[in-house]
Amino acid sequence: MASTLPDLKLLRIFVSVVRHQGFANAQRELNLSTSAISTYMSQLEGALGIVLCHRGRGGFSLTSKGELFHQETLRLLAELDGFEQYAAALKGELRGTLNLGVIDSTVGDQALPLAEAIGAYSQEHPAVHLHLSVSSPYELQLGVQDNRLDLAIGAFSSRMSGLLYQPLYREQHWLYCSSRHPLYAERRIPEQVVTQQRMVGRGYWSQAELARHGFKHSAATVESMEAQLILILSGAYIGYLPEHYAQAWVDKGDLRVLSPSTFGYQAPFSLIIRRGRSREPLIQTFRDLLKSQLNVG
Repeated sequence: MASTLPDLKLLRIFVSVVRHQGFANAQRELNLSTSAISTYMSQLEGALGIVLCHRGRGGFSLTSKGELFHQETLRLLAELDGFEQYAAALKGELRGTLNLGVIDSTVGDQALPLAEAIGAYSQEHPAVHLHLSVSSPYELQLGVQDNRLDLAIGAFSSRMSGLLYQPLYREQHWLYCSSRHPLYAERRIPEQVVTQQRMVGRGYWSQAELARHGFKHSAATVESMEAQLILILSGAYIGYLPEHYAQAWVDKGDLRVLSPSTFGYQAPFSLIIRRGRSREPLIQTFRDLLKSQLNVG
């Protein structure tokens, strides 16, 4: 009997097209032309006998059946990847792709030995292909939730269902202003004066998160620590930065901490994994290696 299952290559192309929301956007990842992608997608739809997506001047969108098929495809590919890992583990070796995500500006954080962990992991398991991406906490959680990421590291102020959050350490944050800001030369600054300043917020902060830090609203919004640093250095805004990230500018006199006893806070970092996947060999091995370097139980 001839198989009615579509080619795995077609499934992976479909997932990439959905992830990038269109044929043109998926070209680089797939290393294919839009016409080739269109041909493959037509082959997949022909094999299934259904229309998966609409494409054209109106943009890219999945049909209702396409959305259901996409979710099942993600589940199937994750299970196949897990099967490949288990088969390799039976032979005493790890192979496959480990998709790891992390929030930005962690490279200088001595509390997170990520580079050391990756180096040790790659040396012990050279057949594993590592894919590392940097994203916001929200995007990292979405990536783990839909299996685009195997695990991710970051500070997550809100939690998503279906994910495991394993505590790692706490990152110190302070409120900063630059030498161009009027408060830089002041020493005893009333709390109400600080909270009246123009504040830089983060795109993934909710209004409740902003209020927890003592501010009613933000005057600017950023999506990365580098963008936040630039706005603070401009002198037009104050804002939060991780201590390890800001220290070089503090040492040069370009930044100072504002009212540390009032506005400082610690962000709890966690390693997140989708429920049901923590014992997959690639994931479990990296998690255990990282936690051993952190001396976390």
